Amino acid sequence: MFDILVYLFENCQQADLTRNSESVAKKLSAAGFDDSEISETLAWLAGVQCAPNDSRLALLQASRAPRAFALRECIKLDAGSRGFLISLEQAGVLDAGLRELVIDLALTASAPALSLDQLKLIVLMVLWNHHVPTSQLIAGDLLSADVTRTQH
Repeated sequence: MFDILVYLFENCQQADLTRNSESVAKKLSAAGFDDSEISETLAWLAGVQCAPNDSRLALLQASRAPRAFALRECIKLDAGSRGFLISLEQAGVLDAGLRELVIDLALTASAPALSLDQLKLIVLMVLWNHHVPTSQLIAGDLLSADVTRTQH
């Protein structure tokens, strides 16, 4: 899935993902990706475009309490990844709603535990799909993740 996410970010327009997923699937298949991986990734990406629940978001925005992570979140995201999310929120890159969306998406990823580089790709896809302006520096750091990339 993560190889496909990198490929999509580097080779597709964000609008293509929301308007023409069938065309994107064909492009991915032609690039050599497995059909089951394509289906899994496109289904996962549909969740990226979901906005957090408004009542939940209002509660999150009003709270000044630090984010406590549940056991299943700690299993999926190591201490470095959790710290990375907190630092992005403190830097103003993520608000509480987008942070929760990133965590929800991380929990739905098929890997039993995510590396920091995989989490960075999830953050990048959330920012990209929610049209959050990011500087070249932030996008470059998120994309420069040492995720194993398959040559296509």
